Amino acid sequence: MAKKKSKKGTGLFTKGSNDYVIWIVVIMLLALGLIMVLSASSATSLAESGDSYRYFKKQLISAIIGLVGMIALSRIDYKIYKRFAGLIYGVIVILLFAVKVFGMESGGAKRWINIAGFNFQPSELAKLALIIFFASLLTKIKEEGKIKSLFKGVMLPLLALVPIIIAIYVFQNHFSATFIICAVTLIQMLVAGIRVSHLILLGTIALGFFGIYISKKSTGGNGSFRMTRIQTWLNPWNDITGDGWQIVQSLYAIGSGGLFGSGLGQSKQKYLYLPEPQNDFIFAVLAEELGYVGCLAVIILFIVFVWRGILIAMNARDTFGSLLAIGIVSMIGLQAIINIAVVTNTMPVTGMELPFFSYGGTAIIVNLLSVGILLNISRSSKLKEK
Repeated sequence: MAKKKSKKGTGLFTKGSNDYVIWIVVIMLLALGLIMVLSASSATSLAESGDSYRYFKKQLISAIIGLVGMIALSRIDYKIYKRFAGLIYGVIVILLFAVKVFGMESGGAKRWINIAGFNFQPSELAKLALIIFFASLLTKIKEEGKIKSLFKGVMLPLLALVPIIIAIYVFQNHFSATFIICAVTLIQMLVAGIRVSHLILLGTIALGFFGIYISKKSTGGNGSFRMTRIQTWLNPWNDITGDGWQIVQSLYAIGSGGLFGSGLGQSKQKYLYLPEPQNDFIFAVLAEELGYVGCLAVIILFIVFVWRGILIAMNARDTFGSLLAIGIVSMIGLQAIINIAVVTNTMPVTGMELPFFSYGGTAIIVNLLSVGILLNISRSSKLKEK
């Protein structure tokens, strides 16, 4: 009987093949995303700088850097991150608090740091860093047999979240990043095996605090705009030229796209009607130009990515790999769901980017690096044996 070839590598690098379904889906999403950034940003870019390709060129450079990083990380054994999880957590906390002191302000928000002429958002990097940290922490707790414990299984991970929430939400007022980090952590905790009753308790407490916050801020202060966003979501037509402008223009774009769209590059709403169409509302431009068929194709690609990612997580060789994979899949999947829901006015505006599509160097690099780690987990996945 012929011996099976070992797929395990030695040292830092691993052997074996990646999951080609993930590869193909990500490359398709990335290629379509770059095309949409070029189309959606051309008018805004020309008006701002006189160069229609300004945003596209920056996004292309970031995509190339991300792809190189993705390929590199797909070869590096994911278990190495477990050893440095504590260091990763410490570095990201320092970076997040550094934004308060050294951060750059743009669009009324202070969320960027400039290093050697390159602007990046530590909150984007924090998403991946914390997925690694909590995968390691929950694995350790599970191995100790304490995952069902209220303190170790629930309170300890939440205590680790407190500095992150302070740094991102309180100091940077970045609700969308805070929500994604908290949601992904809760999903990892659930998959790790915490009691469902504990999860329900956490959800109830979180909703209670959020409701109190919104009600207190509804009459003024830094959080009053969140109540305005909820009111705008319920009826954006009440203030078409004010707070409802962006979502109304988005709905116009989606509605005018019809079944097959107006054609690539033929969007009308991107001509300074839809504010910054290359960012959070790029899906509206896609809907206008490629129609419902194009939207459905993108949604199917994200569904395939999530489905395949869940299979990789379920068939990972160890708990750490499983929690790491489910964290990455949850991060990208939740962002896609929330972005599309916001653009279609299914939920209030949150400032959530569409993975692989929305303009932003840090986000696209981090998403591709995350996929690289997921691909490495797939190299040793038991899924290949089935």
